[in-house]
Amino acid sequence: MFSPKEDLDFVKEEKLAELERRLGYSFKDKGLLKRALIHRSFAFERDLKENYEVLEFLGDAVIGLIVSEELIKRFPDKREGELSQIRAFLVSEPSLSKLAKSIGLGEFLYLGKGEKRSGGKEKSSILCDVFESVFGALYLDAGFEKAREIFKKNFLPLMWEILERAPTYKDFKSYLQEITQREYKTLPQYRIVKAVGPEHDKEFTVECRVGELTTTGKGKTKKAAEQKAAEEMLKALGVVDGSGES
Repeated sequence: MFSPKEDLDFVKEEKLAELERRLGYSFKDKGLLKRALIHRSFAFERDLKENYEVLEFLGDAVIGLIVSEELIKRFPDKREGELSQIRAFLVSEPSLSKLAKSIGLGEFLYLGKGEKRSGGKEKSSILCDVFESVFGALYLDAGFEKAREIFKKNFLPLMWEILERAPTYKDFKSYLQEITQREYKTLPQYRIVKAVGPEHDKEFTVECRVGELTTTGKGKTKKAAEQKAAEEMLKALGVVDGSGES
């Protein structure tokens, strides 16, 4: 998968050692961890063939499986739809970037000059990506069991804390936005299609659009109507079941 002759000597060994210390694991193949830290902007400037994106793709699946297993253990009575909803929240960009920040992962990134100037080491999107890439590297170097062990030891308590303190997975609009950004690379669009009744007792009808799909929702406020339209869109996408339960 990777080019063995590619020169990665710019990645300082002491930098790797400190990250390994924070993770509680020493890599057998240091090249995997090195590549997990290289942003595409840096790779472009150095004319490197590889960056962390393939490892990120793999790590996304690894973390998703770990989180799925832990959710089933923690919430044995929840239905599949709600477990999917909570998982999507926990593996979303805001949540994973918080896990990345807990070990100062941004300090170890290799970014291009422009990305560095724009504060790339603090960007949630990049921190989420590199967190996934590190777990992709862990999986390739040590296997799933070790990756799970490291996640549970270093990040699981904070993950539950994130869930308890900011349960935005119950917010249909926020959840829909997370799903559409992650899966479809787009944002839901809302517009008011109707407002009826006297000023003190109006009922709003709002349309939600994602690609070619449209749904509507009604409510006594614009926000309530948007929430309902977002819920209906989640049903249309198969994320929330037709009974209205997750």
